[in-house]
Amino acid sequence: MAKLSPSLLAADFSKLGDQAVKASKAGADYLHIDVMDGHFVPNISYGASVMKSLDKYDTAPYDVHLMIEDVDRYAGDFVTDKTEYITIHQEACTHLHRSIQHIHSFGIKAGVALNPATSIITLENVLEDLDLILVMSVNPGFGGQKFIPIALDKVEELASIRSEYNLKFNIEVDGGVDLTNAKDLVDAGCDILVAGSAVFGAEDIRKRIKDFKKLL
Repeated sequence: MAKLSPSLLAADFSKLGDQAVKASKAGADYLHIDVMDGHFVPNISYGASVMKSLDKYDTAPYDVHLMIEDVDRYAGDFVTDKTEYITIHQEACTHLHRSIQHIHSFGIKAGVALNPATSIITLENVLEDLDLILVMSVNPGFGGQKFIPIALDKVEELASIRSEYNLKFNIEVDGGVDLTNAKDLVDAGCDILVAGSAVFGAEDIRKRIKDFKKLL
């Protein structure tokens, strides 16, 4: 069964703890933590202190997505008992293999994200080291964007590579995911769906998560 990772970027920040708990209790498998630095992407979101403020709440584990430069310097700041994944961008890493091993050194699962224009072949030499590959289905930096269909082809290609070489990484998709394309993504091989406005923009967050879970 595929899993759901609602993105807190789309939550009401004045009620962040309450909404994180609401999503978790409704069945969210992870909380997707979108971190933007205003350099790698043209937006600034929040940092480790905001994420760690949720530690006192009863929530799902953290699925951290670092859309930042200098990931080796900051990755450790996002390590808590709730952190399951830390995902970095292929495009932001000069020494990708070393950055992956740096995340693993904290006992955390390591993921690598690919922007829409970045080919899967760029990960050819690190596939065996990855716990997660995040396919960006929008250009990173802002929530609420429209889904880019080429992402579906990437998911299918990654699923085929995983099967052919008996690899273990999960496939995640982030950007424009909603109830209209969730099933197609899962059928293509996606294991984790990130949904932001499709969850937190709903009138009833609990019902929307349950609607997603029925599809998954």
